[in-house]
Amino acid sequence: MKNNIILIGFMGSGKTSVGIGLSYQLKRTMIDTDKWIEQKQKRTVSEIFAQSGEEAFRRMETDCLKELIRTADQQIISVGGGLPMKEENHALLKELGIVFYLSATPEALYKRLKSDTTRPLLQVENPEERIRTLLKQRAPVYEACADVVLDVSDRTFDEILEQIGKELEENEAFSD
Repeated sequence: MKNNIILIGFMGSGKTSVGIGLSYQLKRTMIDTDKWIEQKQKRTVSEIFAQSGEEAFRRMETDCLKELIRTADQQIISVGGGLPMKEENHALLKELGIVFYLSATPEALYKRLKSDTTRPLLQVENPEERIRTLLKQRAPVYEACADVVLDVSDRTFDEILEQIGKELEENEAFSD
């Protein structure tokens, strides 16, 4: 296993924000797999979904993980919400580093996402129902992939960073 910190969870769980915070706190580079793919493809995730379809995007996510296993060390890696759903990605995530699942209730996620129009999977008539349905499918998979599960529903940003810091201290392989 490599010495990276991986953040997984549903869209809106705070993976990117927490990743940026950890990056500053631990003085490590942060990689967001969605942004990585957008740079490689020279188009947004929404454009990839519209032009190439979800299946093509999911293949790009797996290719991204394989590349990061070869190149990333001591980094913070935030992955797209759907990435862990592909079974092939489970072992790749574990190989990449310690996996934190930022868990949140459907209500908390909806509150955070209700005005976000950049999420292709939520451009539906009832986004709150869509969140519930997707989370029901994804939560058990996220839990299976994770080394550590953190409920972030009612925690502040600083509390989340503090909890991750405690978990890392307890895991000697990640202590500096």
